[in-house]
Amino acid sequence: MDGDERDEFLGRGGTGVLSLAPTGDDAPHSIPVSYGYDPVESTFYFRLAVESGSGKTDAVDRSVSFVVYDSVDDEWRSVVASGRLEGTTDDAIATETLEGLERVRIPLVDVFGRPPSEVPFEFYRLVPDSLTGRKEATTGV
Repeated sequence: MDGDERDEFLGRGGTGVLSLAPTGDDAPHSIPVSYGYDPVESTFYFRLAVESGSGKTDAVDRSVSFVVYDSVDDEWRSVVASGRLEGTTDDAIATETLEGLERVRIPLVDVFGRPPSEVPFEFYRLVPDSLTGRKEATTGV
């Protein structure tokens, strides 16, 4: 996929799978999440539940990979982003983050078994070091 196709596929937001790098010999912590995508800056935004023991605590500066995939017009497409999560409250990126958040739509997905207003959330962003898009090739096989 070229950049325009990738941006169209990602839209302003949706859902995907975020995998946070482990510590030691632990497996990566992979979870489905909703995201916002800013095509102007090629930046992802996440609203993550950060309850104690969730595996997402201390997410700042952790290596991550993020995958979005779906079938579009009967062809599979996917985008993979990797880099490090950044907190959005750091003074150095706060203004940039506010501008980016105005251009995205992070869907609220209720998977917590209680009102989202009772769940502690924090915002993070991912400015990818690597961002690739793939689509199904028609080979006639």
